[in-house]
Amino acid sequence: MKNKLEKSNFGKFLLLWSGELISSVGGGLTSFGLGVYIFQLTGSAASMALVTLIGFLPTLLLSVPAGVLADRYDRRVLMMLGDGCSALGIIYILICMMNGGASLPQVCIGVFVSSVFSSLLEPSYRATVSDLLTKEQFSKANGLVSLAGSARYLISPLVAGLLLHVSDIKLLLIIDISTFILTVISTAVVKRGIETKKSENQKSFFVSMKEGWNAVHSRPGVFMLILVSAILTLFLGVFQILAEPLILAFADSKTLGIGETICASGMLFSSLLLGMRGIKRNYVKVLQISLTLAGLFMIGFGIWENIYIICGFGFLFFAMLPFANNCLDYLVRTNIPDELQGRAWGFIGFLSQIGYVVAYGGGGLLADLMAGVLEMDVGRSAGVVIIFSGICLSVTAVTISKIKSIQALSKVKG
Repeated sequence: MKNKLEKSNFGKFLLLWSGELISSVGGGLTSFGLGVYIFQLTGSAASMALVTLIGFLPTLLLSVPAGVLADRYDRRVLMMLGDGCSALGIIYILICMMNGGASLPQVCIGVFVSSVFSSLLEPSYRATVSDLLTKEQFSKANGLVSLAGSARYLISPLVAGLLLHVSDIKLLLIIDISTFILTVISTAVVKRGIETKKSENQKSFFVSMKEGWNAVHSRPGVFMLILVSAILTLFLGVFQILAEPLILAFADSKTLGIGETICASGMLFSSLLLGMRGIKRNYVKVLQISLTLAGLFMIGFGIWENIYIICGFGFLFFAMLPFANNCLDYLVRTNIPDELQGRAWGFIGFLSQIGYVVAYGGGGLLADLMAGVLEMDVGRSAGVVIIFSGICLSVTAVTISKIKSIQALSKVKG
């Protein structure tokens, strides 16, 4: 009976995961299209970074209260609201496009609105995974979750690049809007098969937030791992924000789309491997090795303006990320009680991703500034910044093995 229930719950997880996979592809189409649109409009890496920052900040700032809501109310309803209402921002951008073209401020407004509603999704989604699965199933599920996340890099760029070759960004926005409908439907189906947990009405909102903070801060290894993650996301964010202007400086959008897909296929390879086998032990060691190698591959990515070399190092870089994400997720998830998962993931998301804010806010500006001072094009200056970030990532990853509290996390039995 227990095995039958576990299989049934894993089936519900797969349905929920399928919806998020579709949503990821649609979001990737919009992200790619807007990136190309803004770069062609302004020719600035900083403008591209600004749009990314505007889209990221609400998700970061609202992650903590969203985590509390995930523990107080029906998580599936929050996911449906987040996915469904986030289409409003994309619809606004589409209307602006149809009326003669969207300006940079208009794009920022639409992205901001979409991001505000999307912030409800992540803590509820992660907590729902905990609701459905046993600890033994986490590693395999994490591989699939990484695969869904990689779809915006693997599938979306290729499709978007080809579509932009025969149409324009409005088509990408329309496709993205339609994916929200399918995602909401899949979540609604899963909701019917999960018992809604009673909300904690006896506790105030801020008391719940405090419990989420204590769940993270009272566990030294978890807290230290999150702080290290914040440093790592700084360097990863620089790569994420400057890879596109680096390639667009010497290639068109079609080449960019194909190149991004080839690079992201590294995530597909390792995500499928994790989905089949998972990671059984030595999580901290695997985390350290994968991030160290990711930094080295970043260095190779930024050296040459050659699409073939870039694709090779990009493939290897992305192949390392699912291993790192799997280890980080497992080490945190198995060290926090299930009843605090929503609140905890809200704080974890906030603290660990602060590095992205710094990267998005400063990476593009630094590349533009370097291009002006050294009299080089934006693509080459972006490559230099990526190389430096790769060096810093590898050095930071090596220090993980020296932190005893992080090493102790892997001793917890799942």
